[in-house]
Amino acid sequence: MPEYFVAFWNVENLFAPETYPDRPDWLQRRIGRELKGWDEALFQRKLDQLAVVISAMNDGRGPDILGVCEVENRFVLDRLVDTISQALPHRNYGVQHAESELDKRGIDTAFIFDDTQFSVPDGLVFSHFVLRRTGTRDIVQVTFRSQAGNDLIIMCNHWPSRSGGAEKSAGFRATAGETVGYWHERIRDAVGPRPALLVMGDLNDNPWDGSVTFNANATRERGDVERSESAKLWNLSWSYLRSAAIDHQGNKRGLDGSLYHGGDGDLFDQILAARALIDGKGPFHLCDDTAGLVLLPQMVSHRVSEGPLRFGLPKGDPARHVNRNGFSDHFPVSVIIREDASDGAAVRR
Repeated sequence: MPEYFVAFWNVENLFAPETYPDRPDWLQRRIGRELKGWDEALFQRKLDQLAVVISAMNDGRGPDILGVCEVENRFVLDRLVDTISQALPHRNYGVQHAESELDKRGIDTAFIFDDTQFSVPDGLVFSHFVLRRTGTRDIVQVTFRSQAGNDLIIMCNHWPSRSGGAEKSAGFRATAGETVGYWHERIRDAVGPRPALLVMGDLNDNPWDGSVTFNANATRERGDVERSESAKLWNLSWSYLRSAAIDHQGNKRGLDGSLYHGGDGDLFDQILAARALIDGKGPFHLCDDTAGLVLLPQMVSHRVSEGPLRFGLPKGDPARHVNRNGFSDHFPVSVIIREDASDGAAVRR
């Protein structure tokens, strides 16, 4: 039975170089100061650092599907794939991306996936925008069809930030959670009550916040989802919250979050699963105890509560604002999904 390594990573401000010729004028006006000094060499260094982590995933085989957020456009995604491919020449990565001109910083969500493992049928890529007065964040939904003909639906999320304060901005993330809940229902209407649906991303809220538990209808109780006939999701991040102190090599790291602010950890990077992935009755099954943070020793900062070692943006002074040995301000998260290929396309409605 094939197993697939599925991951998500907020790659933190992956912008094209400062002089990128196809950047819209409105976006250049908004982010130009941040990108001052973001030359080709720094951009490539950032790509190289991201590729170190991505190529190390899955015991050095790289992910089968990787959701990413905070990417500017298709250009940076293609460059990232080119860089990863140098370390993983056996992989044939494709990209699924929906360009957004609504986000105030022009950042998108997207997927990188091995197109020898999965295809994406025409018409089964959707971008759901979470509108707000000061900008938007998007949710990209893609149906990945395996070689056996089974469909795995994944939503890659980047929910509105906490800028302005967690309470004042909470309504925007509630709207994002409602968007996930609504599209979960619509997916069930379209393909039947048992879609193999995975929801993952940077939710900018913790697993216990209302946007996740109430609006997105995600619970820590696996049994509640297995028994439910409604559009409910099991939140796997509760399991790796308890084990976040152990990295992939079994070393204690003292971690309690996927990102840190002011020395405090938050678990914003989450993985949610629909019933068909956990009750053992469908072609795809989550492998028990495989959800967790992706940690390499060099990714962990020993200065700020063992959090992620970020790369940063130059803001006119690369020596001050960029750490060339950094990666991102978030740790990636991942899970392994097994396919019973014998179920085949006959189970697909």
